Amino acid sequence: MRVVLGIAYRGSAYSGWQSQPGGRTVQDHVDAAISAFADMPLKSICAGRTDAGVHALNQVVHFDTVAVRAVDAWVRGTNRYLPADIAVQWCRFMPASFHSRADAIGRRYDYLLLESPVRPALETGLAGWTFRPLDGDAMRLAGQALIGEHDFSAFRSAECQALSPVKTMREVAIERRGAYWRFRFDADAFLHHMIRNVVGCLVAVGSGARPAGWLADVLAARDRSLAAATFAPDGLYFLGPYYDAVHGIPDRTPAMDWLP
Repeated sequence: MRVVLGIAYRGSAYSGWQSQPGGRTVQDHVDAAISAFADMPLKSICAGRTDAGVHALNQVVHFDTVAVRAVDAWVRGTNRYLPADIAVQWCRFMPASFHSRADAIGRRYDYLLLESPVRPALETGLAGWTFRPLDGDAMRLAGQALIGEHDFSAFRSAECQALSPVKTMREVAIERRGAYWRFRFDADAFLHHMIRNVVGCLVAVGSGARPAGWLADVLAARDRSLAAATFAPDGLYFLGPYYDAVHGIPDRTPAMDWLP
C-alpha cells in the first residue's frame, strides 16, 4: 500500500530534509523510523525539500510498503522511533497513483521575523531578527511586484537544481502581531533560497534602505547579485503543500495555531 504521512519538525539541529551521508537530516531520521516500525527498509519521498535550519509544520511524504498497520498505528508507532523535534501528525492510505510531490498544486511558507532592538533569546532558531524598525506598507507595496508568473533568477541560489527559474507566486502577505512580522508566500513551487532572498529584499525596503519599487527592478533584472543578502533560515516554516480536495490530504496541523 502507499502510505502518506504529514510530518512536523524543528529544523535547527538538522542539515535540511534530504538524506546525506552524515545522517544528520530529517529524512534520515524519518526513514529510519518508518523502517524500524515496519520492520523492513523503507525510503520516503517528500513534497518539498527544506534547507538546513528550516522548519516544517506539515511536510507531506509517501512510501510504499507491504507492512500492514492501522492508520493511527503509523502515527504513534513511527513517533516512538523519532527524536523529540520530529513528529508524524497524521496518516492516510492512498492509491499508488498519488505522489506527494508531483500531485501538489501549490506550497506555502511563512517567515517569522522579530523586530527588536536586542537579539532574541527564547526565539533563537525559531525566528529571524532585525533591529531596524520596518514599514509594513512599503513592504506590502514592494511584495505585490512578485505576484504572478515570473523568472525568479534574481532570488535563486547558485546551488539551485530546479529545471526552470519560472514560478507562479499566488500570494505575498505581510502581517504584524506585536513585535513579530509574518511573511506568507504561496506559489506553485519555489527555488533554492528563494524565500530567504525575497525576505532579505523586503526587509531592505521596510527599513528604508531601498525604495518600494526597487524589488520590481531586481526581479526584472534576473541578476542575483543585485538582490539583498540571503536571510537567516531560523524564521522559515514550510507550512506544507496543498492538493486537489479529491485526495483528502490535511492542510493544517496544530502547530499552525502556535505560530504567531
